[in-house]
Amino acid sequence: MAYPIRSSPVPGAGADDPTAIERRRRYMVGLGALLGGGGANVIMQLSNPAVGRGVFESVVESGRYDLHPRKRSRTTLTYLAVAMMGTEDERAAYRAATNTAHRQVKSAPGSRVTYNAFDPELQLWVAACIYVGVRDYLIYFFGELDDDTADDLYRESARFGTTLQMPAQAWPANRAAFDEYWNSKLAEISVDEEVKAYLLEQIVDLGPFTRPYRVALRRVNRFFTTGFLPPQFRDELGLVWSPRRQWAFQKIMRLLGLILDRLPERWRMYPYWDYLRDMRRRRTLGKPLV
Repeated sequence: MAYPIRSSPVPGAGADDPTAIERRRRYMVGLGALLGGGGANVIMQLSNPAVGRGVFESVVESGRYDLHPRKRSRTTLTYLAVAMMGTEDERAAYRAATNTAHRQVKSAPGSRVTYNAFDPELQLWVAACIYVGVRDYLIYFFGELDDDTADDLYRESARFGTTLQMPAQAWPANRAAFDEYWNSKLAEISVDEEVKAYLLEQIVDLGPFTRPYRVALRRVNRFFTTGFLPPQFRDELGLVWSPRRQWAFQKIMRLLGLILDRLPERWRMYPYWDYLRDMRRRRTLGKPLV
C-alpha cells in the first residue's frame, strides 16, 4: 500500500509521546507548502466569506501577507509545525501569542460580513482546509494513503483547530462525517470582487514580492497554486485549468515525491523543523512568537 505510517500508533499515547510526534511529523512535507500548496490553502480558507473579509479588512498590519509576506508565511508554517510536532506546553504558548493578534480581527460596525477570529466555526473551516491540503499533497507526492494512515491523519488533523479555540468535539467524528461537512460547506463558498482581486494579485501572482522575483516565479506559482486547488475553488476565482495541465501537475508531483522519499527526513521536513527550532529559541529568549 502507498505511503503507510512508518511507526504504528500507540493506543493511549499522550500528545507529547515521542512516538506520537514521530508519527505526526510524517505528514508534514514542507515542499507541499512552499510549492504552491500554501497559497492554494489560503485561497480555500478565504473562500469562506467571513474568513475572506476578516483577512482582507484586517487591521493587524504586522500579520498582513500583502505587507509582510515572509513574516506571515513564517508565522503560518510555524503554527502548523507547533500544532503537529510541538508539545502541549508549546501549543499553549503559541495559542496565547496568536490570540494577541486575533483579538483585533473582528468585523467593524457596517461590515458587509460579520466575523470574529475566535469563532470556533471559522476555526473548524480553516482546520478543515488545512487537513484537505495536507491529505491532497501526500496523495500527489506519494500515492493513495492506506486506510490506517488516512484515518490517523484525519484524527491528528483536528490539532489544526484545537491548537486555537476549536473544541475537539467540533471536529467531525470520522472521515465519512467530514466528507458530509466538507460537501455542505463547498456549497457556501463565495468570493466577492475585492477578496478575489486580493487573492489573484497577492497570492496567485506574488504581488507582495519584488518585480524580478515575480517575473521569475509568477507563472510557476500560478501553475502549482492552481493545481493544488479543488475545482470549485478554481472556478470561483476564474483560474484556467485543463486535463493536460492536470496530467502534467500530477506527473511532476509524483516525480518530486519519489525524490523526497529518498532524501533524508530533514529535507522532507524543511522548513518545519527550522521554524519549530526558531520558535523554541524565541520563547527561550522571551521574544515575540508571532
